[in-house]
Amino acid sequence: MKRIGLISATFLIGFVSTLQAQFTQLELFSGFEKTDFTLLSNYSINDSNTLSITTLAFFQKFRKKENQIFDEVGVQPTLFWNFNETISVGPSLYYNSFGGFSERLSAKFTLKNSNALFIVIPTLAYSEKKQASQAEIFTQFQIQKLLNAKFSLWLNGQLLTVWDKFKSHSRSFQQLRLGLAYKGHQFGLGADFDQYGHKPIQKSSFGLYYRKTF
Repeated sequence: MKRIGLISATFLIGFVSTLQAQFTQLELFSGFEKTDFTLLSNYSINDSNTLSITTLAFFQKFRKKENQIFDEVGVQPTLFWNFNETISVGPSLYYNSFGGFSERLSAKFTLKNSNALFIVIPTLAYSEKKQASQAEIFTQFQIQKLLNAKFSLWLNGQLLTVWDKFKSHSRSFQQLRLGLAYKGHQFGLGADFDQYGHKPIQKSSFGLYYRKTF
């Protein structure tokens, strides 16, 4: 079976969960079917915070031997030009262990308040390995509810769909997290639903997650 790489729009997992200009975030999700580890960092490169670099590194490992064709390692640095708190645009170069290189251009639209966040990111990409253009839409939402002075309840979701040549399905996923946060530590229950290929192969995993922001 031909491997199909994960298009990592998930560089925005928790991207503004702390609404900080500079941060490093680690997340571990471990379920019955797979384990994911993600490192995300964001740093401004000018005093006005109009330019920033976001870097993602991630590792995905399936437990069952027959599913290990979907194991993946990826790295993606992105340069964002932030017009304001709502609109950003930026290019990136993405590489993963079996999908190869792709050049990408994204726009980011953000709506937020003190308790909720909603992001939509449409992307145009070109895959060097497939020699084809791709269209992608990533959506993220976060809802926070303070329980007391120390604990808050979080509901996080990430959704992605990618299409080769704008007409043939390549990759989709839906990731949900429900947990508690305490002093920069977040932990709880997670569920991942993955779809691979033109005739989608369905994979799902349920487990626990832990996230720490520095």
